[in-house]
Amino acid sequence: MGRLEGKVAIVTGSNRGIGKGIAIAFAKEGCKVVVSNYKKDSEGEKAVNEIEKLGSNAIFVKADVSKGNDMKDLVKKAVEKFGKLDIMVNNAGILVSGSVKELTEKDWDRQMSVNLKGAFFGTKYAVEQMVKQGKGGRIINISSIAGLVGFPGISAYCASKGGITELTREVALDCAKDGITVNAINPGVIVTDMTKGMLEDKATLKNFLENTPVGRVGKPEDIGNAAVFLALDESSFITGHNLVVDGGWTAR
Repeated sequence: MGRLEGKVAIVTGSNRGIGKGIAIAFAKEGCKVVVSNYKKDSEGEKAVNEIEKLGSNAIFVKADVSKGNDMKDLVKKAVEKFGKLDIMVNNAGILVSGSVKELTEKDWDRQMSVNLKGAFFGTKYAVEQMVKQGKGGRIINISSIAGLVGFPGISAYCASKGGITELTREVALDCAKDGITVNAINPGVIVTDMTKGMLEDKATLKNFLENTPVGRVGKPEDIGNAAVFLALDESSFITGHNLVVDGGWTAR
């Protein structure tokens, strides 16, 4: 407890799912958290309330990650409220299904705009603020095992996550001398609203479990715990790394 005391983090897409799991995990360690989503709803308010009940501080800021001005404003509001920014988690993402044969240009652009451009904007404006502060920082991108291995029927999603995987490595090199570490987490199958429909299908769930050596699907807190590790001062020698949290899926 308290390992992130005094730190300030932004977590995009943190009104629910993996993002919320990360926000809660940070709050349990004493971190102040900016909860964000592209729309303001009751889920965002609930996330803020849960964080405050843990004894930490939080605010909600509406921001569309695909819009540069929104992301610039998100960082600005975080600093106005809490005085600084130590940790940026680029988590917000969507899944657009379809093979290359099925996808339209509009589908492709929508997938890239949220997942890849969102990570770019979040990284860009967080790095600008961290460099200005002169005390380093942590960028944590949420990629996927779909950014490391192929999955049929989700070509745009795989491409967007593969882009995040490589963006992470490149930005790590650019920012190393500024004391900013840049890492990614590559989750396996995690129980979220995005996967709920798939996991309710018995055949699909059976396939997921058979391909996950530990014998279970993941939980948002599994990713939250990994994010805490990468956010700690003790992880300052780790950068450009993709931390796979998949129950052994990619080890097969």
